Amino acid sequence: MKHILATAVLIITVSTFAFGQCSDAEKKALEAFDLAWEAAGQRGDRAYLESTFADDFVALPAMTNKTQTIDNILRRAERNKANPQTADMVISDNYIISCTPTTATITHRLLVTVKNSAGREETFYNRSVHVLEKRGGRWQAVTNANHEVSDYAVLDYMKRDWNNALIKRDTAWFERNYAADASEIDGKAGAISGRAAMIAKIKADKSAFESAELSETDVRIEGGTAIVTGVNRLKGRDEKNQSFDMRVRFTDTFVKRDGRWQIWATHGTRIP
Repeated sequence: MKHILATAVLIITVSTFAFGQCSDAEKKALEAFDLAWEAAGQRGDRAYLESTFADDFVALPAMTNKTQTIDNILRRAERNKANPQTADMVISDNYIISCTPTTATITHRLLVTVKNSAGREETFYNRSVHVLEKRGGRWQAVTNANHEVSDYAVLDYMKRDWNNALIKRDTAWFERNYAADASEIDGKAGAISGRAAMIAKIKADKSAFESAELSETDVRIEGGTAIVTGVNRLKGRDEKNQSFDMRVRFTDTFVKRDGRWQIWATHGTRIP
């Protein structure tokens, strides 16, 4: 039975990707649907969840039905309300959405940050897939599956998040993700900087990044250490409002501490 349902999910997903012609407006509406669904779960809104899950809903791979799934969600919400200091923090992003007039597939990254028994935060990277059908004029979930992604995927995501943080000037991201003993080697002068100087440099930089695109990315992992190499193409304007378009070949070293990957060392050389 599990095999049959898994095959059915695969067929629906492939068919949706093959024939779905979602407009941008439809994709935004489906993303909003997913975020509202997650928000309802966090606040423990049974009525909203009852209307979101189809009566024949089945979650893979545990094969839990609608009632069991909603009960599990509500238990998590009650636990978080009772212990707000240790409540799970959930973020959904990196959406890929496809649809037909009557079916839709939503897949996204799911970041779940929890505090362990020692009070330290741990972040788990997952990928979720939801299959929806339009019934009675509204979308309902008929099945979904979640799985934890590999360390290779986590590091690939971190490089993308790094670029997004540059574009958004999100210095808090670097404060969270630079290891305490992180270092950077300047690609021009060869000077080495520590964590505090690296963050200060980012804050002082007057450049405005408009886009950042990765290519030739290679991830190697040995135990709790990883090296990521590749090319980053950066476009934007410098402090003098002059446009730039440059390619930088980088080598970044990550270390896994307290259950999460952190940036340990970084170096980039501009490609002529």
